[in-house]
Amino acid sequence: MPGTVTLNDGNEFPIIAFGTGSSMIFKDVTDYVGQAIENGFSHIDTAQFYRTEAYVGLAIKESGLPRSSLYITTKYSFDGPPREAIQQSLNKLGLSYVDLYLVHFPKLFSDFESGWQEFEKMKKDGLTRSIGVSNFTLEDLQKLLKTAVTKPAVNQIRFHPYNYASHKALLEYCAKQSITVEAYGSLNSITQNPGGPVDAVVNAAAKRIGATPNQVIFSWVRSKGVAIVTTSRSEERLQEYLAVEDLHHEAPLTDEEIAAIDDAGAKGPPSQLVVARLAMQHKFEMSSLLAVLLAIAIILGLATFFMF
Repeated sequence: MPGTVTLNDGNEFPIIAFGTGSSMIFKDVTDYVGQAIENGFSHIDTAQFYRTEAYVGLAIKESGLPRSSLYITTKYSFDGPPREAIQQSLNKLGLSYVDLYLVHFPKLFSDFESGWQEFEKMKKDGLTRSIGVSNFTLEDLQKLLKTAVTKPAVNQIRFHPYNYASHKALLEYCAKQSITVEAYGSLNSITQNPGGPVDAVVNAAAKRIGATPNQVIFSWVRSKGVAIVTTSRSEERLQEYLAVEDLHHEAPLTDEEIAAIDDAGAKGPPSQLVVARLAMQHKFEMSSLLAVLLAIAIILGLATFFMF
């Protein structure tokens, strides 16, 4: 079962969360969140933008679990005073505080210093136990930390083998600043980009340790010291994901397998290769078509010449 990591503010952070974004945005997720809680997820991730906070609140209420047994993350997603935004979120969730409140996108802060000060005040006032950011680049974090009194506890980013190389410096910086990185979209490398160079090495590792490719990807994410947010409507999938932490410790990927996934990811997703191939094919087909049309024009021209 999933464990926790200690954030830079001393609070415990469950390393896998059930997310209500992605395909669940704007939908009634009450039953799916309830199912996730029943199967062992204690960390639920939502956001203003997802329009799922009210449904998450209903699922929390229906679970009958004490507030202390659940970890709730939501995000500041729209322009406007952050304090008003978090109060609206708390009302929808039916809670007096959230465990983690994130700035969903850096562009929401026209001024990093004053914007982050509002977050620091909300933490001090007990509206959220931890504060963090989402989709922040290395440059964004450096800019924020120039004036921050309280460091972000978490930076939630899209992270998978195909963007690891471009995120490596960000991960190193976060580790140096004791900022926990949390990944979303990690399975996209094999679910939305099938047939790419990552597939073969992931499948080989899965066969060796008796795991699924999804579990190998998540185990690779954990090998980078990164937490996970994921989602599924399938109870079987939820159990598969929750088993990752045990797998990560009991049947870990070898250094060679981790390096192989790194190297395969650096080659880029198959879509890039496909686009290149299609471009070449299109160029060839256009050239062939032009040749055919030219031949037809010549034949018709000759026919006209001899007819008249």
